[in-house]
Amino acid sequence: MSAPTLTLSKNADVLDRSVQLDGLKFDLPTELEAHEPPEARGLTRDEVRLMVSYRSTDRVVHARFHDLGSFVTVGDVVVINTSGTLPAALNATRSDNSPIELHLSTHLPGDVWIVELRQLGPKGTLPFLQAISGEMLRLPEGATVTLLAPYALDRSITPHGPTRLWLATLRLPCALSDYLNRHGFPIRYSYIPQVWPIEYYQTVYATEAGSSEMPSAGRPFTAELITQLVARGVQFAPLILHTGVASLENHEPPYEEYYRVSLETARLITTARSSGKRIIAVGTTVIRALETVTDRDSITHPGEGWTNVIVTPARGIRSVDGLLTGLHEPRATHLAMLEALTGRRHLEITYTAALRERYLWHEFGDVHLILP
Repeated sequence: MSAPTLTLSKNADVLDRSVQLDGLKFDLPTELEAHEPPEARGLTRDEVRLMVSYRSTDRVVHARFHDLGSFVTVGDVVVINTSGTLPAALNATRSDNSPIELHLSTHLPGDVWIVELRQLGPKGTLPFLQAISGEMLRLPEGATVTLLAPYALDRSITPHGPTRLWLATLRLPCALSDYLNRHGFPIRYSYIPQVWPIEYYQTVYATEAGSSEMPSAGRPFTAELITQLVARGVQFAPLILHTGVASLENHEPPYEEYYRVSLETARLITTARSSGKRIIAVGTTVIRALETVTDRDSITHPGEGWTNVIVTPARGIRSVDGLLTGLHEPRATHLAMLEALTGRRHLEITYTAALRERYLWHEFGDVHLILP
């Protein structure tokens, strides 16, 4: 088997009207996709692999996640997203009785949802692009969903392209949480061949259900590891960002997501930063929330609402010093955020190392800690 390779892409991905980023281009072998939770592979959550990289020296260290205490220090602030994962996938039926899978993505004001339609296939689901405005889909227990209009942040990017995301309304026979607990199941893609219970998609510190897909960078944490880190003087700061579906199409900008940063979290981060302590985000969702409420002087404020911030190298990052994150697919928009933090050269070095050392990708895979 030939070794995986990583090169620069010659084609730019449009992230917004003014910023272009040459994406990393590499082949991701199927054997490097995590097809099941680590528990099914005989590991505990905190036994997944941990790649630690230092931006200033390009040094890369390979460890296990339970070794995290060796890489963080007294006074570090670890910022976590405590949003819990919804069983946001539902079986639906079109008017011609053909089956389809509905993904609830984002609950907007006015009780309107952003939803994604997926067609069933032999190896998972694919985007379904033939729906029309006004179409009503049948859901279990007599519920329905009505497609109102195509959803796009900026229709000028793909003005006449096929529609994957829709604005829609739901009619349910009971409260949403009860309905999803009875009929919903976790969103998964073709690299996960079987359905796993929703518990496998929750972080141990989740407090408020609202994400359609797991904020997965924090999955390796265990209660015992958090206790050990706190005892060593590491501080944890919670915030909320409810994530939508992650399967963005080419040239589709990230959409609005609900966030909430408390006064206590904002004060803790700003105080630590002024004292020279490191701020380490657990996941790209944390960076997106913090960049929404951190000003140009790197002062973090409390805030709540809907963020449309897109973090790119041109924009830069002012809120954190480090990031714990999973490994992202080729040309994923998350790579733009990573490059904003690390620079292009360091990103190439670390992804080359991850491919060479056979790290596992996706939500049940290994993780990468980026430090100054």
